[in-house]
Amino acid sequence: MTTLNKMNFKNNRFYLLIIILVFQGCQAQDKKNEKDIETIQNNATATTSKVSYTGIVDFRNAARLATPGVVNIKCTFKSQRQQLENGDQTPFYNLPDPLKEFFGDDPFFRQFKLETPNSQGYQSMPLIGSASGVILTEDGYIVTNNHVVKGASEINITLSDGRSYEAKLIGADPLTDLALLKIEEKKLSFIRFGESDDIEVGEWVVAVGNPFNLASTVTAGIVSAKARNINILRDQGAIESFIQTDAAVNPGNSGGALVTLEGKLIGINTAIATPTGVYAGYAFAIPVDIVKKVTNDLMNYGLVERGVLGISIRDLNSSLAKEIKIDRANGVYVDDVIANGAAAIAGVKAKDVIIGIDDIETVTASKLQEIVMRKRPGEKVKISLIRNGNEKKELTATLQKPTEISSTPLIETSELLKELGVDLVEINAQDRKNYNVKNGLKVIKLYDGKLKSNTDIKEGFVITSVNRKPVNTVKAFVEAVRAQQGGIMLEGKYAGDSAIYYYAFGI
Repeated sequence: MTTLNKMNFKNNRFYLLIIILVFQGCQAQDKKNEKDIETIQNNATATTSKVSYTGIVDFRNAARLATPGVVNIKCTFKSQRQQLENGDQTPFYNLPDPLKEFFGDDPFFRQFKLETPNSQGYQSMPLIGSASGVILTEDGYIVTNNHVVKGASEINITLSDGRSYEAKLIGADPLTDLALLKIEEKKLSFIRFGESDDIEVGEWVVAVGNPFNLASTVTAGIVSAKARNINILRDQGAIESFIQTDAAVNPGNSGGALVTLEGKLIGINTAIATPTGVYAGYAFAIPVDIVKKVTNDLMNYGLVERGVLGISIRDLNSSLAKEIKIDRANGVYVDDVIANGAAAIAGVKAKDVIIGIDDIETVTASKLQEIVMRKRPGEKVKISLIRNGNEKKELTATLQKPTEISSTPLIETSELLKELGVDLVEINAQDRKNYNVKNGLKVIKLYDGKLKSNTDIKEGFVITSVNRKPVNTVKAFVEAVRAQQGGIMLEGKYAGDSAIYYYAFGI
């Protein structure tokens, strides 16, 4: 990374959005005998009950039903050897990212089996990580977070009654941060699926997990928000549409259950918003309607089959709505449409605003992505949209496989942006005022890629030129980068900062 000029940069306070416990493999099965976890649950014998919301709210029913269905997961990671500094018997541990990023060398998060230093002053340090999981079927299928089991050499499950088992990883999906495990046992207690679409903001929920290795811990709160995108999953194409809750969730709760007062699963606890590394008011769970799709696919195929619309989208906001003369400030703005994609075939056009999919309102891009990712290639979706300010349309699209979309300029653009690890959008009139620029593209999200690994560019930066050539569209940006052999220099500004910044990297 080269930063040629970096003046008066202001360090703003911000809250870290962290993955609680950091820590793939696929096993394909025959599609002819496809299984469905919800059907398996419905055919099994399990206790359920209706809950009345009159009078005092009682969490005992939810705790009684959910606690036996939540397990403790311990993952062992291959030994790491760290040299002791100055004879110190408390070495710096090579914590896996992003745990190290947030917790550093905090002894509280060390769960290692230490061995005697060898003659070179090294220690063998297998890392033992503790988290949670949810039993989905009585024959031992368990869901947890991908970040819990990623890279583990051994996975052990302990039930709420103390029985322990070695678990097999059936499959994992980094794009939703979910993984499916299997233990060999019968007649297990499990948690039935609920419906996350039906959950309302303000509704009581209960979180069950193993924070700080404290087994079978139950906390309660309300649903604070839905369809939250907190930019925590760094894989390009990741699906974030979290349920936000104020139920207390801490490190070790990852992979645990978020349930209704009826004891039905509506989410898998995944992340917390915190300045300290522990609970500070808000937690985030993957909606169960995503969990259903991912776990069924992993169980049947070992991987997730995704249907795609073939569009580039972003959230509509008030300034963008003013520019396109639409009388609403939420929805999903279509930046571009792949020529032979499902959306284009259905009649979707650039600058359309999608307000619903299958009669489910889509006020954010993350909600649209959540709804579409639950479906498979070949399934049809109804798209409700607004065109030219006030013209309402309903279209039907048949979702495609990603491989069915042939190479187009939009696909090629996406490949370059993936290589760079960045999402860009054209700036609007308000951005031009805030940044005091006449043109540019805003960096709205960074992933692992060349920009992140070679520069310290931040989200929110507006790129005004590439190698001194002004850019105002994503197409112009891609053409400018493609035309250059060797070094690339980006010029631009941050909001409220008069300094001009330069970032250079190789291509």
